Amino acid sequence: MNGTHHGPADPGGRPDGSRQAYLASVGTALPGDPVDNATLAKTLGVNEEWIEHFIGTRTRHFARDLGTGEVRWSLADLCAQAAQRALSAPGCDPDDVEFVVLGTATPDTLMPATVNHVADQLGLDQVPTFQLQSGCAGAVQALSVARSMIASGEYRTGLVIGGDVCSKHLDLQRDLSGAAPGDLVNFVLFGDGAGAAVLTAEPAGQRVAVREVLNRFTGLGREPGQVIEWFGLADRHEDRQALTEDYKAIEESVPVMAVEILWELLGELDWQPEELDYLLPPQLSGRMTSLITERLDVPSATEISCVADTGNNGNALPFLQIERLLEGMTAGQRALAVAVESSKWIKAGFALEKI
Repeated sequence: MNGTHHGPADPGGRPDGSRQAYLASVGTALPGDPVDNATLAKTLGVNEEWIEHFIGTRTRHFARDLGTGEVRWSLADLCAQAAQRALSAPGCDPDDVEFVVLGTATPDTLMPATVNHVADQLGLDQVPTFQLQSGCAGAVQALSVARSMIASGEYRTGLVIGGDVCSKHLDLQRDLSGAAPGDLVNFVLFGDGAGAAVLTAEPAGQRVAVREVLNRFTGLGREPGQVIEWFGLADRHEDRQALTEDYKAIEESVPVMAVEILWELLGELDWQPEELDYLLPPQLSGRMTSLITERLDVPSATEISCVADTGNNGNALPFLQIERLLEGMTAGQRALAVAVESSKWIKAGFALEKI
């Protein structure tokens, strides 16, 4: 990573003639103090060493008190906190926000949409709001929608948000002493959090151009790798788990898909792997992220990961990665992010370049 400029100064547009979108700032929010593996193991009655070796995640944050079960922060609370931090950054003005897009797999309620509670907390009114129901690709999908709105020329500034409160699905009263590893994963893999970014039509703040966004469903004919149930009045007493996961299918498929995403994005951009300064790999767990990064094999790029410290908090992860990225990114440097949603197999990713 040499920090040299890879090309000419930013032209302010895209090859198709539409307007370029820029990332001006990022903000994140993690609830409460980090929960280490010893605390989690004691709360759930599982083996601490198993968490260390099988998952490889050291800490995570929960919006819910593990002792009492009380939910201390809603998803809307966390999203609003992250958005406020993004909007308070230099070069950003809350009065300029013309739309809000939120990606999440765990909304607070089905109605009203959580994005509207977030807008309310931020004091925003009379602006379009969109909520995308999606897993680990939701933040990228939200970024894609916002980028398209900027590129249309109709909007100049928008707020993109991603977040999840996964702990709402944990059954803290369940006896896990005899649970299979594939079931235990759902109790130790996830955390809670949110992130937000301000997108603009002109370079501002961090001055990072969003060069490409990939978002494509590829799950035709495939069984889901992960399912989160919604229980209504008709089925709320059925004896089935709220969250199930085929961890073996995920472990086998995600690394392969990640490599495909990397090369597709590089091809679209006409970038070479050695021109990448930073790589933001999928953030499944500390262990899985390390394996995927090895498979991606881009030794010239510095890895930007956070999951070992934050837990897998779904749609917050890309923003947590970008926040870390911006701490060291300099003009001319390039970064590429890869994300995979295993719920129904979605390929996602994006490319950034600081101008």
